[in-house]
Amino acid sequence: MEMKQIKHHLTESLLLAYSAGTLPEAFNLVVATHISMCDTCRAAASSYDAVGGEVMLEGAPEEMAENALAATMARIMRADPVDRTPPVRVANAVFPAPLRDYVNGDLGDVKWRKVGGGVSQMVLKTSDDASVRLLRIPAGTAVPDHGHRGLELTLVLQGAFVDETDRFAAGDIEVANEDLNHTPVAEAGADCICLAATDAPLRFNGFMPRLAQRFMGI
Repeated sequence: MEMKQIKHHLTESLLLAYSAGTLPEAFNLVVATHISMCDTCRAAASSYDAVGGEVMLEGAPEEMAENALAATMARIMRADPVDRTPPVRVANAVFPAPLRDYVNGDLGDVKWRKVGGGVSQMVLKTSDDASVRLLRIPAGTAVPDHGHRGLELTLVLQGAFVDETDRFAAGDIEVANEDLNHTPVAEAGADCICLAATDAPLRFNGFMPRLAQRFMGI
């Protein structure tokens, strides 16, 4: 069931790129995690998948090599066995299944690294064309004022934050580009846990955050 408070969704262009398989791995992880939390975006993604299937069916057939079938079967036989064990349902889990696979667990298994101002992060291993990290922002803490040199997707997993545009609670996703400068502030209550992906370094406006940026890798 979709969380009632989800009001910030993925854009059509992101959903289309996800369906087409053209997003970097880091963005794919954020999109897949949001889709697992949001009925609206999950339904939209399924629609794009269906349209893509129809387009492929209507395309002109391509001539294949005579040994194509044999070569494909040989690759299948060489592949590692597929684990068909159903995913374990974790009671009271904070992380949806797509994210748990990257963390090898849930919130309690995250190996946090402090990056200053009380904020901690864990960088997840993905392809080099974009980066993705978990962020823990203590309640009431502000992330330094910054802009963007590219695209940033920020998905809230726990708690909430507010910035110059709106309030973002669990399940909400903020899509930020070069036009947005903001200062996210975690709301009082639970620490704000976010999953954030970027394809370019952030543009911090303060001297100290810029100085620390090389160590944070953001």
